[in-house]
Formats: sequence, C-alpha cells, structure tokens
Amino acid sequence: MDVLLEKIVDWLWGLPLIFTVLFVAFYFTVGSKVFQITHLPHIFKATFGKVFSKKERERDRSQRDTEKGILTPFQAVSTAIGGSVGVGNIGGVATAIAVGGPGAVFWMWLIALFSMMTKMVEVTLAVHYRNTDEQGDPYGGPTYYMQKGLGEEHNIKWWKIPAVLFGFGIFATFFITLQNYTVAEAIDSTFGFGLIPSSLIYVVGIYLIIVGGIKRIGETAAKIIPFMCAFYLLAGLYIIFSNAGEIIPVFQLIFKSAFSGTAAVGGFTGAAIAQVIQMGVARAVYSNEAGWGTSPMIHSTAKTDHPVKQGMWGAAEVFIDTIVICSITALTIIATGVWSSGLDGASLTLAAFEEGIGTTGRYIITLSVFLFGLTTTTGWYTYYEILLRHIFSKDQSIPMKKRILFLFKWVYPLPGLLLVIYAVVYQLPGKYVWYFADITTAIPTFINLVVILFLSKKFFALLNDYKARHLNIGTVDPDFKVFYEDRGK
Repeated sequence: MDVLLEKIVDWLWGLPLIFTVLFVAFYFTVGSKVFQITHLPHIFKATFGKVFSKKERERDRSQRDTEKGILTPFQAVSTAIGGSVGVGNIGGVATAIAVGGPGAVFWMWLIALFSMMTKMVEVTLAVHYRNTDEQGDPYGGPTYYMQKGLGEEHNIKWWKIPAVLFGFGIFATFFITLQNYTVAEAIDSTFGFGLIPSSLIYVVGIYLIIVGGIKRIGETAAKIIPFMCAFYLLAGLYIIFSNAGEIIPVFQLIFKSAFSGTAAVGGFTGAAIAQVIQMGVARAVYSNEAGWGTSPMIHSTAKTDHPVKQGMWGAAEVFIDTIVICSITALTIIATGVWSSGLDGASLTLAAFEEGIGTTGRYIITLSVFLFGLTTTTGWYTYYEILLRHIFSKDQSIPMKKRILFLFKWVYPLPGLLLVIYAVVYQLPGKYVWYFADITTAIPTFINLVVILFLSKKFFALLNDYKARHLNIGTVDPDFKVFYEDRGK
C-alpha cells in the first residue's frame, strides 16, 4: 500500500500539476506587473493596516452598514487564515522536511511569493461573481465563477463538469481529513490521553463553534487567530535565536539542498532534487491553499465595495501563512537538528520545540496544534456549507435546504473521528494520512487553476479598475461594474 499511495501522489503531484501551479502564479505575476511585490506596502496598508488604524476602523464601520456581507473583511481573512494556518503549518512543513529535506523549504518560499498573486486572483473572482441568497447574504467561490464566468459570460455549456469535479475533490476532504488526526496525535503524545479520547475532545470543540454558523465561526476566528499566531511565532523565534549560531548554516543548508538534493543523514533517507521540489510545492499549496479554491469561498461573504480589496487580503494571507508562520516551523526544526531524526508530521515539530524549550515547548506546540486544527476544521466547515448552498441554490424548497444544512452541521466532525478510530484499530502510519491529503488536494487545485486562467481577462479588468479608483493609475470607467450581479443595473 505504501508503494501504491506514493506512486499515486507522485503522478498527481508530478510535472503536470507542478508546472500548472508555477505557470499560473508566474502568469498572473507578470500580467499584473508584479503587483504583489511592487505594491506590497499598499497591500498591507489596505489590509492589516486598517485593522490597527482607529480612523480606518470607524470609517469602514460606517461604510459597511450599507454593504452586503456576512463577515467583516478581517473576520473573513481570519476564518480563511484559520482554515489554512493549521496542521499544514505544523505537521505539513515537518513532513516536507522529513521527506524532501531542508531544500523543500526554499521551494515553499518561492511558490508562496508568486502564489500571493494566485490567491489574490481567485479571491477577487469569488467576490465579483458571488450570489446573494433569499436573505440578502452573499456567497461565492470557484463553482460560482465557473457557472457565471465560464457558463454565462463565455457561453461554455460544459461548465458543470469542472464544477462537479471541483466539488468532488473538496468534499473528498470531508471524508479524509487531517486535522482531527494530527490534533489527537499531538494531545496523545503530550498528555497520554489516547488517540480516540483526544479526538473526542477535539470534536466537542468543533461543535461548540460551528453550531452558531458562519457568523460565529468568523467572530471566533477573529479572536483566536491573532493570539494563536503571535503565541506560536514568539515561541518559535525564541528557539531560533537561542540557536543563533545555527541561523546562517541553516539558510546555507536550505539553499544548497534546494538545488542539489539531500544526502542520507541520521534517520533521514535522502532526497533527489525532483522530490525536494515536489514536496515544497505540495506542502506550500496544502499550507496556504493558493490555487486550491477553498478560502475564496469564505472571502466571498465579506463586506466590501470592491473585489480587489478583498483579493489583497488573500495575498496578505499567503504571506502570513507561508513566508512567516511556515518559516518559523521550518527554521525551528532545522536549527534544533531534529530534522534528520526520522520523525515526521506533528511529532517532528513537537520534538523540535521540546529540544528548544524543554517540556514547556511540547505544551506550547500541543496548544498551538489544537488551536490551529480547530480554526482549520471550523473554517473548512464554511467551505462545505457554501458549496451546499450553491448545489441547492435553485431548490425552491427553502425548508428542505435548511434541513440539509442542519443535518450536515451535526455530521461534519464525525469523519475525522472515524479516521482516528480506523488509524488506531489498523495501526495506520501518519504518512499514509498525508498521502491521502495530497490526493484530495491535487484534483480541485488543477481544475481551479485552469479555470482562473480562462477568467484572467476579467481579473485584469477588475485590477485596472481598482488601480484607477484607488491608486490614481489609469482612467476610471464610470460604466464598469465591479460586481457581476450589478451588470443589469
């Protein structure tokens, strides 16, 4: 089974998908004139800068009373970061290093830098093409821009095929989910509760948050995410600077291994260059979800007067997720020297923090895994709900739709619990779970990337309109409609 799963992952995450991820990221980077780099200060000023500006907060609060949306932009990005800043940043990065060596970190950085543009594109399109339901709340995402962008604007009658395949790939993660397993593994290894009891504790936490729906998930994420990220970053930085003498050698090892592979050392079996690149790209996509088509669904519910404004939150999200948080995990693992111990997943990160801080480090990372996993699982609930709302958007029976959403809410945490039980009963190794994750990630990512390429003209039109309106670059077209629903007005 080990060999079969590895071959499937190698094929799915082989040259075709890696090339597609890179090509799309470079295409939009060049087409936007490297917007995510040349306008990086503006991106952060227009996103997190507003969060810390009292004047901007008051102005936005008065403006948003007239804007459609369920969440504020910060709540939306907090939910999206919560959905992406999770076990991928702790267990995923560790697995990338354990399998591909330190060089995989370089490729994670490179992909993230260019994929900031990919995430900005998909979020912008999701907001532009979003629908408003019977209660006046907006919902959007890849299936929505497939229907409207491909089906209605480009008259592509077979738009349902990629939409169904995308939905299938996303819902596959409903059955094969990593969060519960990784959290249970961390709790069990630290406190010895056992995988199944640890999993049950996690399930209770999920129910307490999702019972309040998307709005409560957004409010909870906005409170947890800043604390969670700061807590994890400070602990990681303490370990890194405690090993200050290793910082330069760590970077040398990362850059050298990125282009030469890594020889076998300690419990590390070695990795060829192709495997280094593959692990870096796969883990970057799983971590920041750029191109996956997931977080655009929650971003589409944000209150905003221009799609590109929310798109910039998507770009900032990738930067925080991979360039900042994943880097802390990677540097901690490599600086402490445990990367070649033979461990992988959350166990490797736990070992690094314990090596750097002692037993306290293990408690810190366990709490981080729990919070990261909780925000990821609850964030992903919003994706499934938005997909279900699209599937039943033409269903005239509103009570039926409500019953389906209610039922899904109560069964949602159960597959993760069942996977943990299966892993305990059949002694399923952790790497198998990550193989399954790679499989379910590849399908929707490939479809979504191809679709946003088809819709690139629309994105560039929206970006040029934003530049003209808010950056004084170009001329404003008063007839340009920034939201697809306004085209008939």
